[in-house]
Amino acid sequence: MKKVFEEVRLGNLRLKNRLIRSATWEGIALPDGGVTEEAYEIYGELAKGGVGAIITGFTSVALHDYYFGGMMRLCGDALIPQYKKLTDLIHAEGIPVITQLALGAYYREINGKYRQVEPDEMSENEIQIVIREFIEAAVRAEKAGFDGVQIHAAHFFFLSRFISPAVNHRTDVWGGSLENRARILLEILGGIRKHTSLHITVKINSSDFHYGGLTEADCVAICRLLDAAGIGSIEVSGNGTSVGGIRAHKNEGYFVPAAVAVAEAVNRPVFVVGGSHALDTMEAVLNNTKIDAISLSRPLLREPDFPQKLEADNGYISRCVSCNACYSSPSHKCIFRGREQRG
Repeated sequence: MKKVFEEVRLGNLRLKNRLIRSATWEGIALPDGGVTEEAYEIYGELAKGGVGAIITGFTSVALHDYYFGGMMRLCGDALIPQYKKLTDLIHAEGIPVITQLALGAYYREINGKYRQVEPDEMSENEIQIVIREFIEAAVRAEKAGFDGVQIHAAHFFFLSRFISPAVNHRTDVWGGSLENRARILLEILGGIRKHTSLHITVKINSSDFHYGGLTEADCVAICRLLDAAGIGSIEVSGNGTSVGGIRAHKNEGYFVPAAVAVAEAVNRPVFVVGGSHALDTMEAVLNNTKIDAISLSRPLLREPDFPQKLEADNGYISRCVSCNACYSSPSHKCIFRGREQRG
């Protein structure tokens, strides 16, 4: 019988429990992608809160990625010391840390200005540039002390769009069939495996929830390809990431059915994000399926020490009310932090 609060292996990583902090957007990095004092405070609090592993927020692999402001970046060696300070801070609490490597969009320089370019418009050379950026960022991540990297292929950012038939209409080796659309993920995975010894995980949409987009069957098929290519683990999410109004024992775990299908299809550890609020619900998922771990985002915004509270009281329920007001707050902080009432 699997328990949330027991040691588990996630590939080559050893976690003290089966709770993983899912990558969560903060938007507080310096313009060059540097780490702010506020970010160190956020991750220090998370590391002390009892989670088994931490995946840091959206970290762009490119300097000229203008999709968001405030993105963390691993696009240059000068940033490595700042990220080493971050990993040291988390490791001091005995917590493994993974950085989520991502690209909001690809931007091409035209007459001195950068313009977003969709996958259909990209040249072969530009695709290879993106692949190299992911690999080089992973090398920097290893130098900075990260235990792993997560390839962000979800939420309709660049890689998610590239593998989606709703967006990628290419007719060359990078488009058309599912295998061709997924080729970019396999090339990135292969390059990172060749040049680092990091744990490599991927975040993928269970579905694009978009007409003509990636379906659950497509997700499972791509995960099989990644499994065969040596991915370390898989996190299942979905487009339109955060369902509102989640209540314990009523509508938790909205991506669980798709994650079950993925876990049945692959031989790698699978974890799932999305609406987990109660220990008994989480353990039912773990024990009735092949899913290995639960990842958390919004509940840790409300209570970074939620895992500690859950371990101390197995009837404890997350105070997160899934209002999604965190999305419009500075640094994606919970608007209820510090209040006494239960949500």
